[in-house]
Amino acid sequence: MQLSPGKLVVHPHHGPAAVTNRTQRTVKGAEVTYIELTVRSSGLVVSIPESRVEEVGIREVYDRAHLRKLLEVVQESSGVEEKQWSRRMKANQEKVASGMLEQIAEVVRDLGRRRDTKGLSMAEKDLFRSAQVPLAAEVGLALGITEDEAVEVIDAVANGASLDELGFAEDASDSEPAMA
Repeated sequence: MQLSPGKLVVHPHHGPAAVTNRTQRTVKGAEVTYIELTVRSSGLVVSIPESRVEEVGIREVYDRAHLRKLLEVVQESSGVEEKQWSRRMKANQEKVASGMLEQIAEVVRDLGRRRDTKGLSMAEKDLFRSAQVPLAAEVGLALGITEDEAVEVIDAVANGASLDELGFAEDASDSEPAMA
């Protein structure tokens, strides 16, 4: 992946960020190239050695095909729910902490459905909100919409809206999505 100033990428724990600079630093007598990222949501500046970008998990913004697969995760059935709250909470926290959007989408799906049927504890409500943030940021970034509009798209998909009707037909990779 070519990282030049101005490029938009996604940090696995901080979300969307812009490459703002490439600098050289001397570390233990060797010249090391660092990439500076400015996180969009917080303004936080993160410096990462260029050689470790993949190891850290810096990636490009999802394209429409990958975004469709992510939204399909939100549409899938939830499967068997862990009955013990502490185990369910720990498993969901680990998924969110992984930074992997597919796992985060599972948490948003499962907690959203639980919220609508049985209700959520305060801790689960907080986890649901924190899981929505990176998912909505990615969807919004990929579609060029606000995060609030992205939450509407995610909710529509979770509630059974057809991906094709929302503009995510498998063969319509260049068409714009319809808003829910």
